[in-house]
Amino acid sequence: MAEWQDGTGTLLIGTTAVPLEVAASYRARTRGLLGRDGVEGALLLTPAGSVHTFRMRFPIDVAYLDRRMRVIALTTMPPGRLGLPRLRSRHVLEAEAGAMARWGLTTGGTVAVSAGGPPGAGR
Repeated sequence: MAEWQDGTGTLLIGTTAVPLEVAASYRARTRGLLGRDGVEGALLLTPAGSVHTFRMRFPIDVAYLDRRMRVIALTTMPPGRLGLPRLRSRHVLEAEAGAMARWGLTTGGTVAVSAGGPPGAGR
């Protein structure tokens, strides 16, 4: 199986294409959105089963994804919170609060990643 690598790509939600940043290394996942005033598109943390918003400057939408890139849970988290771990979660998507609803992302839906993920991701 190919390994995920830090980088950029495109998140596909149905026909909606969203700029994507991939954080696959320990360092990139730890840094995440800390110290930023916003995010252009979305951030994919992989592997990840939970997130926190301590020291974050803005609320975020969080989508927990299983191995097949299916959304198993969605939530919006204000700064200073610890998210519940999701046992089946393999990846976590983060975006500015309200973005995922605008993109039409729902629990049970699937996403795909092009460029920046391993071959076959999201298929």
